[in-house]
Amino acid sequence: MFPEYFKKSRSGGGLCVPGDDEVINMVESVVSFAVERLGDLLIEEAILLYGVSREVETLKTELKRMQCFLRDAERRQDEDERIQNWILEIRTIAFDAEDVIEIYALKVAHGRSTGTQNPLSKSKHLHKVGLEIKHIQSRISDLTRSLQTYGLNAIRDKEDSTFSIERQRQLRWSYSHILEEFIVGLDEDINQLVKWLVRQDKQRRVVYICGMGGLGKTTLAKKIYHHSTIRRHFEGFAWAYISQQCKKRDVWEGILLKLTSPSKEERDEILKMRDEELAKKLYKVQQEKECLIILDDIWSKEAWDILSPAFPSENTLSKIIFTSRNKDIALHVDPKGLLHEPSYLNEEESWALFHKKAFPGKDDPEFTYHSDMEKLGREMVGKCAGLPLAIIVLGGLLATKYALSEWERVLRYINSYLIRGEEHEKQSRLAEVLALSYHDLPYQLKPCFLYLSQFPEDSEIQTNKLIRLWVAEGIVSSQYEIQRDEAMEDVAERYLGNLISRCMVQVGQMGSTGRIKTCRLHDLMRDLCLSKARQESFLHITSVSQQNMMMDVSSSNHSGAKSAGAVRRLAVFLDQHVHQLIPFNQQGNQHLRSLLYFHEKKCRMESWKTIKGVFESYKLLRVLDLEGIKGLNGHSLPTEVGNLLWLKFLSLKRTRIQVLPSSLGNLENLQTLNLRTVAKVSWDSAVQIPNVLGKLKRLRHLYLPNWCGDIAANLQLGNLINLQTLVNFPANKCDVKEILQLSKLRKLVLNDPRHFQEFGEIFSPPDKKLKYLQSLSLKTDMLSFPENTVDVEKLVLGCPSLQKLHVEGRVQRLPELFPSQLAKLTLWGSRLVEDPMPTLEVLPNLKYLSGWEMFIGRKMVCSQNGFPQLKLLVLRGLPNLEEWIIESHAMPNLFRLGISDCNKLKTVPEGLKFVANLRELEIRWMSKCFKTRIASGGEDYYKVQHVPYIVFLN
Repeated sequence: MFPEYFKKSRSGGGLCVPGDDEVINMVESVVSFAVERLGDLLIEEAILLYGVSREVETLKTELKRMQCFLRDAERRQDEDERIQNWILEIRTIAFDAEDVIEIYALKVAHGRSTGTQNPLSKSKHLHKVGLEIKHIQSRISDLTRSLQTYGLNAIRDKEDSTFSIERQRQLRWSYSHILEEFIVGLDEDINQLVKWLVRQDKQRRVVYICGMGGLGKTTLAKKIYHHSTIRRHFEGFAWAYISQQCKKRDVWEGILLKLTSPSKEERDEILKMRDEELAKKLYKVQQEKECLIILDDIWSKEAWDILSPAFPSENTLSKIIFTSRNKDIALHVDPKGLLHEPSYLNEEESWALFHKKAFPGKDDPEFTYHSDMEKLGREMVGKCAGLPLAIIVLGGLLATKYALSEWERVLRYINSYLIRGEEHEKQSRLAEVLALSYHDLPYQLKPCFLYLSQFPEDSEIQTNKLIRLWVAEGIVSSQYEIQRDEAMEDVAERYLGNLISRCMVQVGQMGSTGRIKTCRLHDLMRDLCLSKARQESFLHITSVSQQNMMMDVSSSNHSGAKSAGAVRRLAVFLDQHVHQLIPFNQQGNQHLRSLLYFHEKKCRMESWKTIKGVFESYKLLRVLDLEGIKGLNGHSLPTEVGNLLWLKFLSLKRTRIQVLPSSLGNLENLQTLNLRTVAKVSWDSAVQIPNVLGKLKRLRHLYLPNWCGDIAANLQLGNLINLQTLVNFPANKCDVKEILQLSKLRKLVLNDPRHFQEFGEIFSPPDKKLKYLQSLSLKTDMLSFPENTVDVEKLVLGCPSLQKLHVEGRVQRLPELFPSQLAKLTLWGSRLVEDPMPTLEVLPNLKYLSGWEMFIGRKMVCSQNGFPQLKLLVLRGLPNLEEWIIESHAMPNLFRLGISDCNKLKTVPEGLKFVANLRELEIRWMSKCFKTRIASGGEDYYKVQHVPYIVFLN
């Protein structure tokens, strides 16, 4: 099943399995998922499982025992083809258990909804599922016996690592005296860190060099370790390689011996010390001498907890440098330390490094290379996305290839060469380095990471959507909400943060409140993710060619793989015109749980009837993402969508559907429903929604179209008590007071200005609150701002947890007190008479302020020390503003300033020259005189000359 795991041992006899932990964890994640899924079913579907709940509970217990066994098993004594069959059998049992329960519950639910369930039929279903559960339990018992028979024993001694782990550890061992031959682009990093390290500061003692595998963390640490300034400054030096197998005794002894350079007698004495004496001795040396210690490749906070008794936390001039893939270690060890993340190489630095490695004979006067090689080389280097190790691996590979045809071949299969190496039977050095991060993941995070493999290359992944997909898939268990009183979305967000901290996922866009809006994968990390997803049969990816033929782009490439018909997650990449949505090799696959469609261009179907086959065939679907697929003829969603009783995530965003069927009310398990179907909305393009949304009591996130049509006189949403997100509340169809019943709301958007004032009134008397609401938007798509007056004071009193507030419309006055945690404020069309700055500048966490026709007065003042956290300020359409004063130390963290359409303002404030962190200044639709004064050479240029980026737009 996984031939790449099996290699000859060094002695040449027998077989060893280099990836034991990986294989165990891989299966453990599947079993753990099945255990949690059964637990969720028992909690969520108690009615549907009436009569078989005891059997389901027993099955869950059996799988849990297997899960515990897997966590203990760390090596095998009999490595042959039986291991492959064993792995496949465990995976199959876990999936089959899930299938049996869900299919049974689906039949019961269907009978209830149609009223066709009779006692005889129910008894028949009950008897059948009972037999199937007993059969699965029997298979588990047989498998457990076979594990013992074939000698797969649980080894609890964590110190007794396998040959493969020890071999991998030795290959990655870093030696301080061995310097890398080829180094590019580190000068600025080195200078910055050296300057920080030689400061005489007893309180700041730690530098953390963090980043993904292959980024050059150890290389940077070595350059600093041997730097002449560092060597002159410190009295003692020690280098310790930590790795995932942290052995404190070895680390302490090694460091102490290097710092003290003992005689033979002293050395023997150190080696005889008890752990406590050893730690105390090392601690004291660091207080008496100014030492530099490198702890290379530390993986976990626990590793530091083990080592820390030997290292003073303060009152020492000794310094420590950590290299790690886990940024969480920095806050855990010492938040006052310096966190440094080396940058990826830019295009020219990447080429320079590649050139050194790929053309070792370049210093030879007679050295030449084909002119086309540079073109091919630069294209291949671009695939490395600035990762130094990948460039070195590529350069080393091509250094032995002299024919242009060989370079063309490597380019053609570049990803394969980088990840698998030239010998395709084993992983490349790069793959091994990257895969270490995956191996180190706890089992809960493995499916989260693998899930990212289906998103297109270089795509910015919307984190809100990703989190909701994880929750819908069951990757995050609902038991968290019951056992820990923690929302699943919060758990999922924590999981994503963990992957980012481990440098496996990159941050894309950050939101104004500090939340991550988008994330992405480095190209090579995505290749690893795809590779692991294939190995573990986690998902399947297909593509549609221009000829409308389905092409498999990620089929499993190992023997013993499950058949295509058993695929449970499917990602389909579509072309511009679509006639077929269901891959031919997936038709009739009753096991499919997740179906996501991706496309780059405008994607059109001949008719929405094409989607009927999906609704009819995949009745166990939990996730269906149709975002952006548009139908040419007919805009009604087929009624068969009501077949998907298990569906938890449905996105019809930008599909131009205009009529929804009443069968939508059958989807009682829905958690996320996105109906934002059109970009530009007019009254005549309203979406017809029947009054069935109130049945979807498990909805957590509801995105409605801008306008709802007249198919229903009103929509009842008040009983959606689990709702966290409600976008485009249809105030013309609902009673605005119903919003108060949605006590778990975190985000609310109202888009009908006729009801803004009415919404504010629901918080009277003042004990009426939406205490969890974090984001509130009162906005409109109209060309002009509403004339209705909005009582902002009532809004902030009724929503005490607000972090983001967007208000369009007249505002007579601002409240004296906003919520202290408010981070983003948008006031458009408020036309305030009094200067708003004295009220807003005292907000301690305000980072984003945008005002469009916000103020109609003549003078505006930003006081001393005001706006302590403000990073972005946009002032637009202030018709009467003539004088703007910025006092000293105001807006110390302002990064971006936008001024537009303020026709009476003659120049920027004098105090702007003291806003040292300002990096971007955008001037739009301002007078020619204004632009001339602050342009280079203008009389007021001195006020903005420190700003790197200034742009003038009309």
